[in-house]
Amino acid sequence: MKTNKQQTGDTAEVQPYISNRLLTIPNLLCVLRLLGSFVLIPIAWRNQNEVFLWLFLFLAMTDWLDGKLAILLNQRSVFGARLDSWADAALYAALLFGLVTMYGETLKQELVWIIAALATYLISTTAGFWKYRRWPSYHTRAAKTAWLLTATGVISLFIDWSIWPLRIAGGAVIITNLEAILITIISPTWRVDVTSVYHAWRDRSGS
Repeated sequence: MKTNKQQTGDTAEVQPYISNRLLTIPNLLCVLRLLGSFVLIPIAWRNQNEVFLWLFLFLAMTDWLDGKLAILLNQRSVFGARLDSWADAALYAALLFGLVTMYGETLKQELVWIIAALATYLISTTAGFWKYRRWPSYHTRAAKTAWLLTATGVISLFIDWSIWPLRIAGGAVIITNLEAILITIISPTWRVDVTSVYHAWRDRSGS
């Protein structure tokens, strides 16, 4: 028989998160990424392309680093997973603002990809709020891959090599968002750090 905590989707019962502390190294990195995202906006407004690129890459690297440190230092937490999602959303928003501001003419031809990525993200987030009353924080493998492809696409755009890596990244973001929607549909309770839709389905079938 499920406990009340399990029925209400309390992740303390659903997943073994270790740390209840707010002040941890992974959380500080998330805060750095969140605040740094706002710094990107005036940099883009001033068309400081090189500064924007290097700061973005640094902030994107903190997304990889905070997850690794959370595991290595046993500092995983539900709050940390949420904070990571907020920081990621802020960085994506700042990146979109910067690209539109500095490369608006180039991106006019990529409007379909941009709208599709935004639309699927909004649907995914809305679905999570509607079902769980919480922000989805899945951090799937697809999401991590999408980040890597996005960073590659941004570099390619800034060095004026090709638009195709950014298009591929846009497709990866769309797939990631669609997978997140499926995870929300499959999972009966709110969860964080779900590896993939397959794992969400397997866990549901085994419950």
